[in-house]
Amino acid sequence: MNEANSVAKRASRDIEEYLKSFPYTINVINVEDDPIYREKDIDLLWNWYNNGKKVTTKIEVKGDRYYRTGNYFFETVSNKSKGTPGCFMYTEANFVFYYFVDEKELHILPMPETRDWFIENMDKFVERETSTPVGNTVYITVGRLVNRDLLQENVKWVRVISLK
Repeated sequence: MNEANSVAKRASRDIEEYLKSFPYTINVINVEDDPIYREKDIDLLWNWYNNGKKVTTKIEVKGDRYYRTGNYFFETVSNKSKGTPGCFMYTEANFVFYYFVDEKELHILPMPETRDWFIENMDKFVERETSTPVGNTVYITVGRLVNRDLLQENVKWVRVISLK
C-alpha cells in the first residue's frame, strides 16, 4: 500500500471510530469502494438519530499529513493529463471531514458553503501540483493551498475537533 492510501485508510478508520462513539449513531457505512458513491465523491454514510428522526449525512474524507503548513489542499484537478475535475469541485457530500492524521485533528467543512467560498476566492490561493501513484503509474493532481485560519474566519459552521 502506498503512503497516500495509508493516510486515507487511517483517516477513514479514525473518523469512523469517532462517529460510532456517539450514542445517537445508528451506523457508519464506508462506501469508498462503491462505484455509485465514488462517482459522487462520497466516502462515508453516517446514519444517526436527530430528535428521534433517522438522518443520513454524506461525508467525504480527506486525510493530510502536512499540518505545519497552516493550509488545506483543495484538489481542483484530479488528473491533469485527462483534465478531470478534482474531488473538492464536485463532491456531493454534506461535509468534507478534513483530517490531519498525525495530529488527530478533524476539521469539519460544510458543503457546499465551503466550496462556494473557495470558488469565489480561488484566484487568491497558490496552485500546487502533486503526484498520485496508481499501480505502476503516477498522475499529476492539481490543487490550491488554502489558509486554514482564513477559511475558518469566512465560512460559517466550520468545526475543529481533536480526536486525541
